[in-house]
Amino acid sequence: MDQTTEDIGPARVVRGDAEPGAQLTGHFELLHDFRSRALGDTRRVSVYLPPGYETSDAHYPVLYLQDGQNLFDPGRAFVPGQDWRLDETAQALIEAGQLAPLIMVGVDHGDVKRIDEYTPTHDPRRRQGGRLDAYGRMLVDELKPWIDQYLRTRPDPAHTGLGGSSLGGLAALEIGLTRPDVFGRLAVLSPSLWWDKRRALERARALDRRLDLQVWLDAGTDEGPGTLHHIRMLKNILLARGWRLGRDLHYREVRGGRHSELDWASRAGDVLRALFPPDGIPPRP
Repeated sequence: MDQTTEDIGPARVVRGDAEPGAQLTGHFELLHDFRSRALGDTRRVSVYLPPGYETSDAHYPVLYLQDGQNLFDPGRAFVPGQDWRLDETAQALIEAGQLAPLIMVGVDHGDVKRIDEYTPTHDPRRRQGGRLDAYGRMLVDELKPWIDQYLRTRPDPAHTGLGGSSLGGLAALEIGLTRPDVFGRLAVLSPSLWWDKRRALERARALDRRLDLQVWLDAGTDEGPGTLHHIRMLKNILLARGWRLGRDLHYREVRGGRHSELDWASRAGDVLRALFPPDGIPPRP
């Protein structure tokens, strides 16, 4: 596949094959140096396009994900060789008819800014955090409008998801609970609910009703007692607000699961199938 490069708005878009040595499955558009006023810097964004996108006129649901370095290319992963294999997994499931064709948008984290950008409050004990609002504005006001303008998406909340793991899972949860008008599907893997004295749990408790959100929530049993205890607390809070197990709350405790990219990769297929089933998006509550 030939590679073409084009400047479109705030991004330099590379279509086709990625850089030499990259290990990607399927067709990608790579947004290099996507310029964000909200963050005050640039970010690389990797966009996976489903089989058939180039030859059809169809419009597709979109899943936005944090920690884009760890999702598709093992050469860019935090632990070299250990990525989520989302491209291989999605490609195989779509071709097998087990997953609705979808676009996946992996947003690189900000390196040393990652903790600040993925956390909703400043934690005085760690002297970090509190820039999630700016990160969320980048997603909602800058990146999503760009994706919806230049790609064939289904931009409504019912067809738009947000996901991540660890601090990225915390970010997905916080943004999702505050912007259900934008994101209707949340993939929350091993979320860092411990942040700033479990502020995320307090935010969930403050809900007075169930939101129009489909939620995947999980953690491994070997991630430490705190992680498992916290997701059980969050599960019970959501159930008390009206979410229903197996319908709009997909909950899993993964026996032997650890806090690692390989573990999240092992259940990525189940996450995708739950939120984007092949027979269409699950009905909203």
